[in-house]
Amino acid sequence: MTDATPATDPLREAADTMRAVRDRCVWTQQIDHRALVPYLVEESAELIDAVEEDDRAELREELGDLLWQVLFHAEIASRDPADPFDIDDVARGLTDKMVRRHPHVFGDAVANTPEEVLVHWNAAKAAEKSARTSVLDGVSERMPSLALAQKLLGKAAQVDVPPPVPAAGGAPSSEAELGDALLALVASARSNGWDAERALRERLRALSSAIRSAETA
Repeated sequence: MTDATPATDPLREAADTMRAVRDRCVWTQQIDHRALVPYLVEESAELIDAVEEDDRAELREELGDLLWQVLFHAEIASRDPADPFDIDDVARGLTDKMVRRHPHVFGDAVANTPEEVLVHWNAAKAAEKSARTSVLDGVSERMPSLALAQKLLGKAAQVDVPPPVPAAGGAPSSEAELGDALLALVASARSNGWDAERALRERLRALSSAIRSAETA
């Protein structure tokens, strides 16, 4: 009786494919981390579309496209002469971090509610980021504006900074007043547990559908 053929590792195959492409594709060879950023943004947006449109086939494909971006960045990083790391280093770092942040799964801590899970998560994160001096450290200013507003409102609440109060009565009369009004709406979304960025995306999809219908009427 012969031994069965060992099962292949699809993730390892994907990493090996990425390495071969980097070695042999002249377009891929000239790409660096910065040049990849627009593709990362695009693939992330397409994945969000697939999730929010509940398209299972697209979700599977877009997850693959986003994974390719991760493999691409890791392969570029593996060839850095000063500070190389590869996808295995990335995976090991991720595993270590997730084990630390889930002591109720991998240790003796107890968490019976989502709120208790967050306590453990935030405590582990705070220990990891002990060198940070502000609650804003690590918050990317490149986030979409509504998502960033919601993130910053959460950070503001941690240090008891109230959001701006919109001008009373009527429509905003300046960009500054418009900004305050938008921020107040995001604060309302946050207090209700809503996602302001997603809410606007869904309304924009409805508007796009209405525009297309009008064009074909």
